[in-house]
Amino acid sequence: RQAVRPVSSLTRTHRTMCGILAVLGSTDTTDKFRRRVVELSRRLRHRGPDWSGIHVHGNNFLAHERLAIVDPTSGDQPLYNTNKDVIVTVNGEIYNHQSLKANLKGKHTFHTKSDCEAIAHVYEEHGEDVAGMLDGMFSFVLLDTRDGSFMAARDPIGVTPLYIGHGRDGSVWFASEMKSLKDDCEQFETFPPGHVYSSKQGGLRRYFQPKWFDEHIPSAPFDKKVLKEALETAVTKRLMTDVPFGVLLSGGLDSSLVASIANRHMAQNDTWGKLHSFCVGLQGSPDLLAAREVATFLGTDHHEFTFTVQEGIDALSDVIYHIETYDVTSIRASTPMFLMSRKIKACGVKMVLSGEGADEVFGGYLYFHKAPNKEEFHVETCHKLKALHMYDCLRANKSTSAWGLEARVPFLDKGFLEVAMGVDPANKMINKAEGRIEKYMLRSAFDDKENPYLPDSVLWRQKEQFSDGVGYSWIDKLKDHAETQITDQMMDSAQHRFPHNTPPTKEAYYYRELFERHFPQTPARLTVPGGPSVACSTAAAIKWDKAWENCLDPSGRAAAGVHVAAYSGDGEVSEPAAKKARA
Repeated sequence: RQAVRPVSSLTRTHRTMCGILAVLGSTDTTDKFRRRVVELSRRLRHRGPDWSGIHVHGNNFLAHERLAIVDPTSGDQPLYNTNKDVIVTVNGEIYNHQSLKANLKGKHTFHTKSDCEAIAHVYEEHGEDVAGMLDGMFSFVLLDTRDGSFMAARDPIGVTPLYIGHGRDGSVWFASEMKSLKDDCEQFETFPPGHVYSSKQGGLRRYFQPKWFDEHIPSAPFDKKVLKEALETAVTKRLMTDVPFGVLLSGGLDSSLVASIANRHMAQNDTWGKLHSFCVGLQGSPDLLAAREVATFLGTDHHEFTFTVQEGIDALSDVIYHIETYDVTSIRASTPMFLMSRKIKACGVKMVLSGEGADEVFGGYLYFHKAPNKEEFHVETCHKLKALHMYDCLRANKSTSAWGLEARVPFLDKGFLEVAMGVDPANKMINKAEGRIEKYMLRSAFDDKENPYLPDSVLWRQKEQFSDGVGYSWIDKLKDHAETQITDQMMDSAQHRFPHNTPPTKEAYYYRELFERHFPQTPARLTVPGGPSVACSTAAAIKWDKAWENCLDPSGRAAAGVHVAAYSGDGEVSEPAAKKARA
């Protein structure tokens, strides 16, 4: 079945998600090195299977692998300014490109319909301040041939991935994934979100400094209408595409709201057809059942995919290679998303909307039930947002890009964050006695009795982490499998084999082994965060409940006394709780 294709002339701009690789200041300008750059860029081809290209200027190399989302027949990179002496290669999309172009003061000639071309022209007039003027998700490298300088930048939250490396000859490297850097750079690391690298200034500097970043406690009142409209704007601006698209629908609050908003917007333009929705899970999993209910309510063209535990286990090595982490939660959740993305791409779909980010913004993880006060609640949400590029952003981008699929995340829209993170956090606090469950603000903003966005059973459904919602037995079977692969003796020497981020469990040890096979370099293992966690908390939040110290697991079921299928103190699911969860 053919997925949706918008036809409005307002959307006819070239948008592209891709893989980028840039080498600046190389001492090797031979054709052999050029071929090496092409070879390393090929490692990113899964991100951009539609076309490949490389631009060489002196001792600078800019390569890209393109995934065409809008106007697929034109607009290949690199992109240029009017005189083609400013060159940019981009992974991303710029939502405010039209207003940026309209506000240019000089005379500019645009060579393509690309939204990303605006970067080169805005840079001409505003220099390196261009990064802070962009509204979108992006990673780009820009070369100014007029003075030989270059810059790189990553979007505010880190929705798109970017790494920076340093060659033996002093060259500076940038790549969408570290697999293109690991064999040729002496050192490499994650490029921090909201930062610019400037060759003129000789290093990194932060350009994104919102009010919430310094963790001050906001005091703005909660306005349901303002919050609702901010999310609707964030969703609809992401519906610009000329290729088949859909929405990832887990049946949870976040993805269901995104689907509902997109569905309403599309209904206003009857040339768009039905919204396609996609869900994955083990047979009979909570997500499959809930997603089916939402899809029926919204009337989407729903696609339901199931996988077996063995299929998930068989994919683990490939998953870790693509997502480039050994973080337990990320791997648990990325595996079903990776499998689903392959099937979605086989349906002819290139872009999907997804619900990442809401739990960080509204304190949706179940451990937030134990937040002692609004101050600690808010600081924890800030910490979660700042680290999101190492977790959910990484998972959503890389597990989909592994199959040439692009995921867009409305909850991490810059404008929406300004609204949602500016509200007095007392409005986000959870109070069972008053009927205030997790993400109460978001639920109540879309609780429309006359024209409901969602069924009440979904709008007020308890939070399920994706790795739990695809089927409770998924995590349990992963642990069982790790038990067969990792011995007690191996665990006893874990701190000697893995002195950095020593794996605390056999499951973590198993993932670490798989990771090291693909990425044995020390810089690679240093890109992965560590530390204890319960139900996806930061280490600081574990102190909110002493009982959690004996049940350190990132699963939502580790939130003892909160989740209806919570683990007991020894990490097992109690039988009464399990029965209640299945009811």
